Amino acid sequence: MEAESFKYFGIGLATLGMLGSAIGVGNIFGNFLAGALRNPSAAAGQVGNLFVGAALVEALGILAFVLGILAWLG
Repeated sequence: MEAESFKYFGIGLATLGMLGSAIGVGNIFGNFLAGALRNPSAAAGQVGNLFVGAALVEALGILAFVLGILAWLG
């Protein structure tokens, strides 16, 4: 294999963080909905935590994407 192929293999591995981000967001919202159905009166107090957690997980996915792009350009 040539060095160029290893570069693309590494870029693919770097962007696997986006897969983890998608799984994380699904986990966050799924668990929130399960908790909201069990105790609807407490759901309103957890919406802020829900969006902060989702934003942090999405930021990690975007970071993985940007690192993949930077590796491809570099």
